[in-house]
Parts: sequence; structure tokens; C-alpha cells
Amino acid sequence: MRDGTKATFEGTDEKTGAITTPIYQTTSFEFPIGEKFRYTREANPTVLKLAEMIASLEEAEMGVVFSSGMGAISTVAFTLLKPNSSVLIHRDMFGRSYKFFTEFMKNWGVRAEVAEPGEVIEKAKEKKYDMVFVESISNPTLRVVDLPELAKICKENNVLLVVDGTFATPINQKPIVQGANIVVHSGSKFIAGHNDVIIGVACGNNELMNKIDLTRRSLGTSADPHASYLTIRGMKTLKVRMDVINSNAQKIAEFLQEHPKISRVYYPGIKVHPDYNTARRVLKANGGVVSFEIKGSQEDSIKLMNRLNVILSAQTLGGVNSTISHPATMSHRSLTPEERKLAGITPNMLRLSVGIEEIEDLIEDLDRALSNL
Repeated sequence: MRDGTKATFEGTDEKTGAITTPIYQTTSFEFPIGEKFRYTREANPTVLKLAEMIASLEEAEMGVVFSSGMGAISTVAFTLLKPNSSVLIHRDMFGRSYKFFTEFMKNWGVRAEVAEPGEVIEKAKEKKYDMVFVESISNPTLRVVDLPELAKICKENNVLLVVDGTFATPINQKPIVQGANIVVHSGSKFIAGHNDVIIGVACGNNELMNKIDLTRRSLGTSADPHASYLTIRGMKTLKVRMDVINSNAQKIAEFLQEHPKISRVYYPGIKVHPDYNTARRVLKANGGVVSFEIKGSQEDSIKLMNRLNVILSAQTLGGVNSTISHPATMSHRSLTPEERKLAGITPNMLRLSVGIEEIEDLIEDLDRALSNL
């Protein structure tokens, strides 16, 4: 099956023949019939159906579902990294992920080394790490990693490669197919797609994912069945949503690139992007996030954000409705000013998550707000 079919195909409920997976909203299951599931923190039919569907879409052997994207990342890390382990990350990533590896895991005895933006492949060649953790499209500067090349280096050195594919989505890129060991997503974003779910997913081979699943059961980073049901429902339109979102984001990036009040646009689909050629090789499309800098101060950026009408000011991304945020004071506020500077996050940067609205309405909204600066 192709992606659009995989995203919608869930089969039927074995017991009732229901064509939509029921919400098994229960804490536990009666023996002996429910012995496979026992307790919802351990396993739940609704949650397992989502895991099966996301694994199929990622072309992975097994999927596991978590309470959040950070739940997925932390559970993977706690399973595969031990005291005295080393992990290579890059500076230009989601602020909470960066802090988790550089500060929290330090208390666990794990050494995190940081590659500067665009330099993770060169850093991976320098020495052997236990794990390399990257965002395939970085947040919010949208650098694109050459995953096949990085996967080759990791395989040669017997290093685990874990990829956060949230921005790319399984529609635009399949990290497992390109050589990664594990792919994680904040399913709250494009996969669920409606800004009404907090959920995380991870996919990989059976051996690794079974280990991670055991850790999930102990940590309690398990997904709720109702959130899993909503994610299954959202996944059914993932392909058609991403087709529109990819197109809308490309047109908005091109519009902003020509606007006199914009000083810089970050989007892999425009030729001035430093990873434009890499993106053309490793991505089917360039995703739904466009970052840009206005000609002005941080205060001007926040004013612009608050003057938009169709585009909502919110820290989230990946929904059907467009949202805009100010990374320095929102998604990356936990970083120090120096850390933000090194990651390329400027005070006048905004991050736009493009939705499925009519493109003319989105461009008119941006143009009107920019004209009032």
C-alpha cells in the first residue's frame, strides 16, 4: 500500500467488526481473555492499533506509542544510554530536547557532545559515539541533515542513529528507510494534526523497540487510549493534509523571500537555504514550517505576531490551522541568550506553522500585518 492508503487503513475490530477502532477506555482487562493486555499502562488495544499503523507508515518492524514526544525521546534515551555513554546532538534543535540531553542526562552520567548547526556529519566522523540523535529538519532554523550519509557513518562505526522526524513527517521522509535505527515523532504535531492531542511515537526494529517498550511500561510514559484514538483519526488525513501544507508553505516562503520587510527566510524549498540541494535529495517535500526574520527588533516581531488574524499566535505547530510563535520567548525560552545565538535563533525570528487554509488568505494576512509595521 502507498502512504495515503497506509495512513487510513486500520482494518476492523476483531470482536465486533467495527470499521473504526474503538476507544478501550479501561484500566485493566479480565483474565483469561484479557491476559494479552492486562493493564492499560502495559498495553491497550487502541494504543496498539496506532503503534501498528505508524510502524506501517514508517516501514518499520515495530512501533511504540508514548504520552508525548518528549516521553518518546526520554524513554528511548533511558533504554539505550547508560552511565558513561556518549551521545552526539546538534545545537539547533527543540529547546527541551537540547536541555534534556545536555543537562538532565548529564545527571544520569551520559556525556552529550554538541555539533554546531550544519556540522553534525563532520562531528560524527571525528569519534565513535554510543548514539547520534538528530532532527531531520531542525527546529526552528530548518537545517536538513543528509540522513543517508549520516546513517552510513553511524553504521560503519556501530553507532545507533535516532532521528526526530516531527517536522518532515513520514509523508515527506522515512528515516528508517534511509538508514536510521529509530525514528521518533511528537505525534501531537502533523501526525495527529488538529492541535487536540499530546502523544509521542517511536519506530524501529523489533529488538530495539521491545527493549524500549519494556522501559515505557516501567517509566509510565504510556499513551492514553482516547488520545490514541484521536491520533488514528487524524492520521487518516495525514497524506492529504501534508499535500496542501507542503504546497502552502512553499508559496509562503517564496512570498516572504520577496517581501521588503523580511530580512531572511528559513525554508528548505528556497534556493538560498544552505541545505537546499540536500533537501532535494532526502525529502519528498519540504514540510509545513517556515521561519523568518523581520527587519526590526524583538518587539516588532511580537507586534507582527499579534496583528495577524487568520494565523494564530501559539507555541504549537503541525495542525490544520496555521500558527505562529516567537522561538526566543516561547519554544526555546529555556535556552540562555548565548545558547540561542549559537543555535541561530535571533530575537527577530518568527516560526510559522502553515495549515490547510486557503493560501490567498494566509498571504493576505501576512501582507497586511507586515504593512503595518
